[in-house]
Formats: sequence, C-alpha cells, structure tokens
Amino acid sequence: MKKLIIILTAAVFAVSCSDHLEDLNENIKDPSEVSGESLFASAQKRLADQITTPNVNLNNNRLWVQHWQETTYPDESNYDQSTRAIPDRHWRVMYRDVLRNLKEARTNVTNTDFDLTNDLKENKLAIIEVLSVYAWSNLVETYGDIPYTEALDIDNLLPKYDDGQTVYKDLLDRLTAAINSMDTSKGSFNGAEDLVYAGDVASWKKFANTLKLRMGIVLADVDPGASKTAVESAFTSGVFTSNADDAGYMYTAAPNGNPVNDNLVLSNRNDYVAGKTLIQDMNDILDPRRDAYFDGKVLFNFSFDPEDPDVGHPVGGVSTSGTVTTISFDRDLDHLPAIGDEIYLQVEDGEPVLLGTAIGYTANTIEIDNIQASVDVGDGIAINSFVGGIIGKQNVYSRYSHVTPNILGGDYPGWLLTYKEAEFLLAEAAARGYSVGGDAESHYDAGITASFDFWGVGDVADYLAKPEVDYTTALGNSTAATPWKEVIGTQAWLALYNRTFAPYLTIRRLDYPIMIEPLKAESGYPVRYTYPVSEINLNPSNYEAAASAIGGDETETRLFWDKFDNTWGF
Repeated sequence: MKKLIIILTAAVFAVSCSDHLEDLNENIKDPSEVSGESLFASAQKRLADQITTPNVNLNNNRLWVQHWQETTYPDESNYDQSTRAIPDRHWRVMYRDVLRNLKEARTNVTNTDFDLTNDLKENKLAIIEVLSVYAWSNLVETYGDIPYTEALDIDNLLPKYDDGQTVYKDLLDRLTAAINSMDTSKGSFNGAEDLVYAGDVASWKKFANTLKLRMGIVLADVDPGASKTAVESAFTSGVFTSNADDAGYMYTAAPNGNPVNDNLVLSNRNDYVAGKTLIQDMNDILDPRRDAYFDGKVLFNFSFDPEDPDVGHPVGGVSTSGTVTTISFDRDLDHLPAIGDEIYLQVEDGEPVLLGTAIGYTANTIEIDNIQASVDVGDGIAINSFVGGIIGKQNVYSRYSHVTPNILGGDYPGWLLTYKEAEFLLAEAAARGYSVGGDAESHYDAGITASFDFWGVGDVADYLAKPEVDYTTALGNSTAATPWKEVIGTQAWLALYNRTFAPYLTIRRLDYPIMIEPLKAESGYPVRYTYPVSEINLNPSNYEAAASAIGGDETETRLFWDKFDNTWGF
C-alpha cells in the first residue's frame, strides 16, 4: 500500500509541475515531420512505378504503341480511357504522390540546418528540381495545358490551367538553372535515399542534360529557335554517352519490386502477349532482338479453328516453279511468316508434318523451296514463328509470343531515361540541322547499336547493313513526306521497347511507324490523355477554359508541340 501511495504521489507531482498538459501526449520517439530526403525517395519510387507499370488502371502506353496486346480484356487496346479512369489515376499520382512530395522535400531540405550535410544541400535541391521538371514535362506532354502556377497549393483547391507551351519553356529555364547549380565535386543524397544514381551528381547532371535534349526536340516543330538552343546547349553540357549512364530505378523485391513483376508474375495472370504491329515489323526485317524481347516462337495454326471461326486459312491453291512451291490462301493471313520460319502441314488428329522453311511471302502466299510433302487445296497450314496478338481483339494467351522473362524479375530496373533514346534524339537533331557532334546517320547507328548492346544481342553490323535499316538506303526507299522521320521514328520505336511513355512520345512527334487500327477502336489514335473526370466535376470553370484553349478535350486533340497530324488517322 505504501508503494502505491508513493507512485500516485509521484504522478500527481509530475502533472502539477507541467504547465502544458498536452505535452504529455507528445510522441517523442517519432519525428514530428518527414525529412526532405525521405520525401524525395518516396517521390522517386512513385514516379518510377507510374512510368514502369503495365497495370491497365495506371499506364496503357505499351498497348497504345502496340508493343504488347491484351488477351482477355482488350478495352484499353481499343483506346478506352474512361472505364478504368486512366487519366484520373495518372494525374493523381503525378500531382499528389510525385510533385507534391518533391515540393515538400525541397522545403524541408532547405530548412534543415546540419553542419555535416549543409554542403550537400545545393546539389540535393538541384536533383529535386530535375526530377520535378521530369514529372511536369510528362504532364504537359500527356495532357496539354495543366495547372502549374497555382498547383500544389493546399489552400487553392481550384487552380487555373496554364498554357502548355509557356509552362514547357519555363520548365526548360528551371532545368537549365538546376544544371548550372550542380557541383560535381560534392555529393548529395546517399544510396538509400536515391535508388537511381545513389547521389552521384555527375550522373544526375547527364540525366538533366539528356532530359533537356528531349524537351528541346519536343519543341522542334513549334519553336525551332528555342528547340535548337536547348538541344545544342544540352549536348555541349554533356548528355548520356553510353548505356552505363542509363537512369534506372533500382527495384529489389516485393514489396519494393518492379511493377511488371507484380502484374505479370506475382498476380499469376496472363493478361498480355506480344503486339502484332511490333512482331510483324521485326519479322519483316528478321530483327535479332525478337529473342530478347519475347520468349520464343509458337506454332500458329492457320487451319480452321472451331473455337475461333474468324481464324481459318485453308489452302486455296498450290503452284510449283522449279524447286519453289507457292501456297496461296483465299484471304490475307492474320500473321505473316518470316523468312526461315518452319512451315507445317496440319494433319487431323496427328502431329504436323514439316513442309520446309519460308523463303518468301506476300499477304496471302508462302513460298517454300524443295517442299518435303504434298499440299492440296483445303489443307491446313501452321507456321512456327514469333506471333503477335491481333490489336484490339481478345487473344488466347497460349497462341502468341509472350513477354521475355528478362524483364519480369522483381529486381529489374524501372527505366526513366536511357542512352539509346538520347542517340535517336541526337539523330533527329542532326537531321534538323542542329550542331550535335555528328550527322544523323552516325547517331542513328549509335542508337541501334546501344539497343543491341543493352539487350545483349549480337550481329548489329549485319542488321545495320540491311536495306530496310541502312540509313541512306532506307531514306531513299521511303515514300514519306519527310523520309528521316519515318526512318528514325521506326528504329527508335523498335529500340524503345518496354519504355512506355518514351515510345509514345516518339510516335506522336514523328508520326511513324504507322499503328494498326484496333479491331474495335473507340476513337482515333489517342494523341493525349483526356482531362480527369475529377477536374470536370470539381474544377469545372478552369477545366472548361483549358479544354477550349487546346481545341477540345478529346483524345485526338493534338497538343501544341504536335504540329502535324499523324499519318494513320483512323
């Protein structure tokens, strides 16, 4: 009893000595505010996740550039932006989870006074600024006019929209200032805070210059003077010069794993196959990267299929000239073979019989040299080939080539910016007459070579010598109004596989290569995201002004930098 009295007395004494009773509820074990470094790390991850993810609720760009195709639910492949509210989700992630955190990180880093880290402060602020410009530029390139000067203010829930071109030029000014403020003799963030470059300032400076290169090229058709100045300045200051410079967010494993792993492996779903557009282009030129991009050939059956009446290509005719047999079909094949693909005769209730390898083909014929078995009208044919899913259609997973296991690991990086992209941008700059240390062909070849090296693929010299690839020959064979746009645009699109927003930006700028019209397209090609429904409902006056300023809130409304209509308007 005596002990209890002593304890109670001590407690009363402690309370009576406190001038502020609320102090007793203060948590002295946890920090009262999050450090700027932690906020930067969080924003960096959310940005990498959003740029990398294949989740159809968040990022459909692999589908829109037709690198991949959906299997069961082809809505997004048919340009449906509304069912899953993709524009709302991208907007929310970029503003709330990336830019807002970066703004707070900037404030907290600025306000932190610690002798041991004060000399790192300016570099940290510069890197935060560079990542902010990356996120802002993505929003402008995706939507057009956006809230900017009044954005990220919790006291202003109805921000006005700013002119996209004005915002973009201001971002270039901010980026240049950040580049100029970097001191490569000092450090910045540590490896736990920065999972892209572990705080290496020289690498971040190259990243910033490469971003400036890309942004400068985006302005090329609408403001050539500003474009040339930005591009040449970025090149002089120092852009990426090898694959070692690539900016990849270093994922580890769940719960910090690559979103591709989350969506394609851990989910145990089979939602995606290779896209027909990409596969057919690679088949046509026997691109050696097919084995690096996809997990191999499949035996595609062109005989009648009771499960899918639309797939049926019985032999319509057979002719032989010398040693070459030509098999013709009554209609165009859904999937064309590649030279060297094995061609089989389908046998009812039996194993396919090898006829030989394809030495030529058209849309509805296959040529075989020294055919090994007889073929009759009405027979079914199968082709062992890389096969891409039909764009906009439900596709049976087992019939098509799949995503390579190379990019499915939980620790596979999330790429934000890469050297091969830089070289194709420099090729375009050279084609426009900018001074960037080489001609268009040398940078074009360097971009293709960088892609081959990145994927560990050999024979790049043979590939560059192909008439479809050789820069001079390809220019001469192009029927495009501006041939270099087709030549550079096509190879950039091939090289930027698995990069989501990067190839999406490229094909909108250059209008090449030509995308296939999806089977049930809900619109023309989506050259922008429509504004979020949340903006229509909650910020209607500013939304309506912005929609009117850009020419209408439609998926086909070209943004200020997209001066020329794409060549595949459906």
